[in-house]
Order: sequence, then C-alpha cells, then structure tokens
Amino acid sequence: MQAQANPFMSLVPIVAIFVIFYFLLIRPQQKQQKEHQKMLEDLKKGDKILTAGGLSGTIVGIKGDELEVQFSQTVKLNVARSAVTRLISSGNGGAA
Repeated sequence: MQAQANPFMSLVPIVAIFVIFYFLLIRPQQKQQKEHQKMLEDLKKGDKILTAGGLSGTIVGIKGDELEVQFSQTVKLNVARSAVTRLISSGNGGAA
C-alpha cells in the first residue's frame, strides 16, 4: 500500500512560483509606477521634460492636467501631463 500524498504539498510549488513572480516582477513594477506618478505630480515651471512622442521641451505653464511646453523659440504646445515619460532636468521653479 502506498501512502497518500499530502494535498498541501502539491500546492507548495505553485505558491513558491507566485512568490517569486511577486518579488521579481510585480513589486518592482508597482514601485516604478509610484515613482513615475510622483514625478508627474512634482512637475513645475522650468522643468525640462521628454514626452512619449520623443519631443523634449521646457514647461512654461501648468493648467491642471495640461502642461504648456516650449519646444523651440516659436513653438509652444499643450501636452497632457500623462504624456511625459521622463524629467530631463529640474528647472529653477520660476523663470522660463
């Protein structure tokens, strides 16, 4: 007669795989999302940014969820705050 296998022991590998995925994939991604959200909230006038479209410019005005970004001497566009992918450099907070 063979001894019955403990049903709990068959779940251990599945639980171990979930724990590994959590610490290697899910947790770092959540941390990265929080950092990106904080960066978006902390944007201010004078910051140099990179947009999702690959354009880089300087923030000259903020209106809620829209940023007025100057890309050259003559080009200013309104960009959604969510379109900002990276903060290139922080401005002095006042002069544009």
